[in-house]
Amino acid sequence: MNQTAPDDPDQFAILATALTRRFGTLTAVDHIELQVAYGEIFGLLGANGAGKSTMIKMLTTLLPPTSGSAQVGGFDIIKSPGEVRRRIGYVSQLLSADGALTGFENLLLSARLYGLHGSESRSRIDDALNFMGLADSAKKLVKTYSGGMIRRLELAQAMLHRPAILFLDEPTIGLDPVARHTVWDRLLDLRHSYGMTVLITTHDMEEAEMLCDSLAILHAGKISVIGKPAELRSGLGDEATMDDVFAHYAGGSIHESGTFSDVAKTRRTAQRLG
Repeated sequence: MNQTAPDDPDQFAILATALTRRFGTLTAVDHIELQVAYGEIFGLLGANGAGKSTMIKMLTTLLPPTSGSAQVGGFDIIKSPGEVRRRIGYVSQLLSADGALTGFENLLLSARLYGLHGSESRSRIDDALNFMGLADSAKKLVKTYSGGMIRRLELAQAMLHRPAILFLDEPTIGLDPVARHTVWDRLLDLRHSYGMTVLITTHDMEEAEMLCDSLAILHAGKISVIGKPAELRSGLGDEATMDDVFAHYAGGSIHESGTFSDVAKTRRTAQRLG
């Protein structure tokens, strides 16, 4: 069963108020105000170092805020971190699948971590493998998977416990165009089939326009603009593209695939760059 939203229909899946994170003298996230509705795919865009990953780490309870507050799934990230974690799935930039295990074994390990056992665990794993198009590869070692297959496996791991809210940090980084579009299709299916709220960070403007109902562009730790992709484009003129929107609000242009080792290397590099 899906995790249910709070009874109050006015509650948001994600609600941040003056959310701030400092590292010494550096303010990585600066008094962010954010509202994400249930069932929405919401994008966080910005140049490297803009604060996207720091935002996700705070919202997923991996990093405490310096000040401000946030609710995820109706629960406070500081006061009720356990309740938040029960309602979310998280796929980071770093490679989380174990290449020395099969796809099935990776999912079995994840199921145990989520407290799923016996027939329920097997049913959830089978559903996830089928949903992500990995059933025929379930008994193969993950180190033989392509980059797109690895990302789909990681999404399968994150959805085993049927989270209400899914956080994805650069969900298609390092993937070729075909694999990227396959992941997009699966994300849209997740929203349609399970009603999941999805928050993603991305540098891919095509991805932002294809997937996101709404998005926020961060610059130097602050939100420069929030809106629907089409509205943001039209605000800059009839011929404006999402690349133009990014350059205008993020203060610059965009600068940005493969085997298991390729994916690991790409994501390690991305993580170092923030």
